[in-house]
Amino acid sequence: MDKEKIAIERIKMAAELSIAHYGKPLLVTTSGGKDSDICIELALRSGVPFEVQHSLTTADAPQTVQHVKAKFRGLELKGIKCTINYPTYKGRRISMWSLIPQKLMPPTRRIRYCCEVLKEQAGKNRVITTGVRRAESAKRSGRGIMEDTAKDISKRLIINNDNDDSRQMIERCQVQAKIICNPIIDWLDREVWDYIRSEGLGVNPLYSCGFTRVG
Repeated sequence: MDKEKIAIERIKMAAELSIAHYGKPLLVTTSGGKDSDICIELALRSGVPFEVQHSLTTADAPQTVQHVKAKFRGLELKGIKCTINYPTYKGRRISMWSLIPQKLMPPTRRIRYCCEVLKEQAGKNRVITTGVRRAESAKRSGRGIMEDTAKDISKRLIINNDNDDSRQMIERCQVQAKIICNPIIDWLDREVWDYIRSEGLGVNPLYSCGFTRVG
């Protein structure tokens, strides 16, 4: 089975889990990057019911915002619900630029409050997909195909569908936690670009300007 088929099966499994646990369709999240675009395409090809959501970080390039809007227009014409999650902090709408003074420092690699506030509020009590891939970061190499975001590591759910000796099944299911499915976690960079070219997928124009990360 090729990687496209494997990823589609993972999405189907996540969709079934979403209906079974929450009674809601799978939520496909998009950052406006190429990996998110592939996940949306795979969800379309899977035939499962799903919605799409973008977390507005307020720090994305205009081209990224425009790409997401264009993608949403196409999806809505297909009858797919698309929403934008606007970040809040202490009960108020927030932006990256108003958040930094409140935190008294800019975000760093170790202190990533920006992600928690601007990106990770979305999808509460939902099963979501992301475009996370092991090839992008060594720190992601230990992640499974599916996990939840419980802060207590002992309560995290990891499901690994790869048929090898390191395979992990469900360790604990916290029904109220956000469950994350990473359907293309094992795709290499060249496989991502090969898929985009072979299937004619439109991607963020910033890639043609030399950027490698745009979401």
